[in-house]
Amino acid sequence: MWVRRVFRFLSNQSIGSAERSRPTWLVVEWSDALIVAAAGLVAGVVNAMAGGGSMLTVALLTVFGDLPGLVANGTNRVGIVVQNAASVVGFRRAGVSGLSRALPVLAPVVVGSLLGSLVVSSLADETFERIFGLLMVPLLILSVRKPSVDENATGWSPGVSAVIFFGIGLYGGAFQAGVGLILVVALARSGLDLVNANAVKVVVILALATIAVPVFIIRDQVDWGFAAILAAGFGVGGTVGARLAVRGGERLIRPVMIAAVVGLSGRMIGLY
Repeated sequence: MWVRRVFRFLSNQSIGSAERSRPTWLVVEWSDALIVAAAGLVAGVVNAMAGGGSMLTVALLTVFGDLPGLVANGTNRVGIVVQNAASVVGFRRAGVSGLSRALPVLAPVVVGSLLGSLVVSSLADETFERIFGLLMVPLLILSVRKPSVDENATGWSPGVSAVIFFGIGLYGGAFQAGVGLILVVALARSGLDLVNANAVKVVVILALATIAVPVFIIRDQVDWGFAAILAAGFGVGGTVGARLAVRGGERLIRPVMIAAVVGLSGRMIGLY
């Protein structure tokens, strides 16, 4: 594979007195660029409408990009930032803004994301990949039962809400994939319909991803060649997904949410 040849060539070169373990920029062939961009577009649509799109992109970066698990994880976050920024704008243009509802939970989410990204970026690649696969299985359980929406719900107490969203931030900062699904379930059970829950979700994920990205950059766990291509696809997908989510409502979001979780868990436990 061309990526492996470039990787091996660059890895064998001497860079001053330091030895470089992997390239931070790859010259990507147009065919591979199209595959990565298309995956980003699809994942962006899925993430804006429900969640779980990072399963596709992280797996593709690992298999086709020949990136270690942690580098694929960090590279994917750049696209996540772009996608959720585009989704926030897309929801707002469609008349659904989640900013005001997201503000009360941003502090615990941001703290959790910072801690999660610091911990996961210190793991060995093999350890990360094993944990990643195991954590995806519970997401399938979350998709089996439709979240109950209570319009009269008063929500959790401030303390309970802080703990819940700190945990969500911790997971999102560490692994990202599927955090949108968890957020949608949590927000729907607090009384939001699924369209508004998704509008709040993209604001929250934008915040937690923005906090996590610098950690992966500092620890040299971002491949900028793939990150730029993936971000382009994510950006377009996030805009399209936000529009579809608002127009299709819950009838469209529900099957996408279930399909995303099934695909995510099945791929990570090795069913296909």
